[in-house]
Amino acid sequence: MRKIIVVIAVILFGSVAFNAQEIEMKKVWGGYQFLQDGKMLNVKNMQEIMKNNQEALDLISSAKSNQNWALALGAAGGFLVGYPLGTSIGGGDPQWALAGAGAALIVASIPIIKGFNKKASKAVELYNAGISSTSYKFNPSFHFNIQGENMGIAMKF
Repeated sequence: MRKIIVVIAVILFGSVAFNAQEIEMKKVWGGYQFLQDGKMLNVKNMQEIMKNNQEALDLISSAKSNQNWALALGAAGGFLVGYPLGTSIGGGDPQWALAGAGAALIVASIPIIKGFNKKASKAVELYNAGISSTSYKFNPSFHFNIQGENMGIAMKF
């Protein structure tokens, strides 16, 4: 009896621990949203998940660099556009050249963020292709059944 319980426990915990899950890409405004088991992933989470797939890890790391550059350029551009607008609304003398420079930075960030989207989606495709089809489709569920004086564990595939 003890051996049967140990075997069932090993199967239960083994299937959960070694069951690699596919990353899903969901198209949203401005790019993609990445999900695994219904949880939203950021780039740092994806790097941790992809550490066993070197090619996917290299791509997602490069995508993170693109994302950081696009964020920096977009934030600086937003500030440079917003400052003259705030000055104008406040009744001051705005420097519209700053707004023009800010708009240029925002426009420059667009192809960089597109590069991020392309690299991140390619990294997810590589990662998902690297998972064997049986490892992520094998998702058993266990149920504890009590019927009268009998007890048992049912496993559904």
